[in-house]
Amino acid sequence: MTILIPVLGDQLSPTLASLCDVDQANAVVLMMEVWDEATYVRHHKKKIALIFSAMRHFADELRADGWTVDYVTLDADGNTHSFTGEVRRAVERHAPESIRVVAGGEYRVRQQQDEWADRTGLPVEILEDDRFVCPLPDFYTWAQGRREFRMEHFYRDMRRRTGLLMTPAGKPVGDQWNFDHDNRGTPPRGLNYPAPARFAPDQTTRGVLDLVAKRFAGHFGDLEPFGLPVTRAQALEALDQFVTTALPDFGRYQDAMIAGQDYLYHSSLSSSINLGLLDPIEVCAAAVAAYEKGDAPLNSVEGFVRQIIGWREYMRGMYWWDMPKFAGRNALKAKRPLPDFYWTGETEMRCLAQSVDQTRREAYAHHIQRLMVLGNFAMLAGVDPQAISDWFLVVYFDAYEWVEMPNVIGMSQFADGGMIASKPYAGSGAYIDRMSDYCGRCRYDVKQKTGPDACPFNALYWDFLARHEKRFAGNARMRNMYATWRRFSPERQAEYRASAAAFLDTLEPAGKGWARED
Repeated sequence: MTILIPVLGDQLSPTLASLCDVDQANAVVLMMEVWDEATYVRHHKKKIALIFSAMRHFADELRADGWTVDYVTLDADGNTHSFTGEVRRAVERHAPESIRVVAGGEYRVRQQQDEWADRTGLPVEILEDDRFVCPLPDFYTWAQGRREFRMEHFYRDMRRRTGLLMTPAGKPVGDQWNFDHDNRGTPPRGLNYPAPARFAPDQTTRGVLDLVAKRFAGHFGDLEPFGLPVTRAQALEALDQFVTTALPDFGRYQDAMIAGQDYLYHSSLSSSINLGLLDPIEVCAAAVAAYEKGDAPLNSVEGFVRQIIGWREYMRGMYWWDMPKFAGRNALKAKRPLPDFYWTGETEMRCLAQSVDQTRREAYAHHIQRLMVLGNFAMLAGVDPQAISDWFLVVYFDAYEWVEMPNVIGMSQFADGGMIASKPYAGSGAYIDRMSDYCGRCRYDVKQKTGPDACPFNALYWDFLARHEKRFAGNARMRNMYATWRRFSPERQAEYRASAAAFLDTLEPAGKGWARED
């Protein structure tokens, strides 16, 4: 009895559920480089190279472990462009009696899997992806009947479930759940920031880089230099380097932004976790072990653990809880096209130019750059949430729809109407000035509030509040802001709004075809 086991590009784990309790002698693992997956949005070249290289290395590791692997490369003869097409071709080649697969992480992929039985005439067993801390049925039980879906409440449940940073008495280590107030420091000048581990491309990766350069030349982003971890061994080395060199200062400076410093103390391990090269619990355990040995402070370790078993798990749960409705949510009725500078980086706003430039080079920016610069501007300017969500999905190497979409549609753009965030993450130039060194050499003056030389974030911030006063004036966390707005004279309010309108009129919309094919 032959079983066909499709393994998707973000399922690169030797303990994958579909590979467990299977007789290798009677199984064929199918791995597929599929055109539709690389182009349903026009992913960053470095992201495509990362996934294809990691897939090819994983296939080699499976073969070394005794598995029969049918690996379909993108340039193979007759490649059919879709998961379903390749599964049907594999059924013709191998004549299996059944198909066994782990559920896809994205809604559209799961829809395809649900069709495989009808399209192949074979029984298809779709297994829950057990590489997450919180199974989806458990999340649904947590969410059922709640009026507020707050991550902090969910995070505490995950701490109890895992035992991470918990005392034997069931209390949080340090007698508090969250040390975020200790994680907003501004790094002094001249620090020697630890660069993340980088790995020279081997022959397999070099072949992928050549393929991507040829087939995806028109996609956004720089392909080289390329040094991302593409095997589990490399990912473990990157984890060890982060815990040893960066974790001790990660917490204190995790919200800081420094021009020319792409990573600061951040790990960038999200690419390896989301691919399946690292298990989220083993990553958290390594951080907790450093705390227990006295090698990293509690605020750093708690903040890092919260990102993984808190935000990551919560975003996945919220995605599946509300899909497919979530994809179309637009509570603020934002309609502006995405500005062209998100692709070109050609803007005199230094914070945005720096963030886009880094994104183009590295396919990476850390969470504050994404939320409070790139996302904040889009929300204040009234950019269509689907357009900015597509952009985020394209440009980052760790972006998969299940984690990207709720972060952007919900947390960043408030397009879900408050399911995820209790208030919009809106900020003026003062926030960016406080958390970065971007403003000092900017063409705009962050201290000026209105006019052609003022930081655009200042007028955009108040204009956003004015546009949405009916919705937010009663929000307990925004009452002070609206109290300030109402203290402005009518003339001053009009000045803010006119300044915002004048700036918005200068924005050039992005050309078609950057994010999705025309």
